[in-house]
Amino acid sequence: MMAINNRVKITNDIELKDRLVAINRVTKVTKGGRTFSFSAIVVVGNEEGIIGWGLGKAGEVTAAIAKGVESAKKNLTKVPVLKGTVPHEQTAKFGGAEVFIKPASHGTGVVAGGAMRAVLESVGITDVLAKSKGSSNPHNLVKATILALGEMRDARMVAQNRGISIEKVFRG
Repeated sequence: MMAINNRVKITNDIELKDRLVAINRVTKVTKGGRTFSFSAIVVVGNEEGIIGWGLGKAGEVTAAIAKGVESAKKNLTKVPVLKGTVPHEQTAKFGGAEVFIKPASHGTGVVAGGAMRAVLESVGITDVLAKSKGSSNPHNLVKATILALGEMRDARMVAQNRGISIEKVFRG
């Protein structure tokens, strides 16, 4: 399925909350010994349908997280959230990670694992069923989850694309 471009330009009125998904310590062996550096994958969102992810690398954990947050703020995406859940079922694949996201009734909560949970909570989804298939690599899981959310379309978007009223979308 073709990905719909829902890019969002950052403005000062958007209140973004950052969430750390994973930290990785990387070792480089040189003639003088081992050199450690850190990479951090971070997700930012306003819990009202805007989400972005970023990767930061630095010699210290705090610097890596700060770089990740700055990177995440540069690629924000708008996602349709209807009554705290997603509009329809969606699957997406990125690298070895495949994700399946399904809407859930009110009160279900976020039934998802690690990296997917961080993305879904940051975007403002409160009730969803999600399953990670394939690789559990947090980098690919975050990217696959955001890809799946980016392909979601609500009734208003479908009506706008087809040039018809929202009532006609539901009638057929």
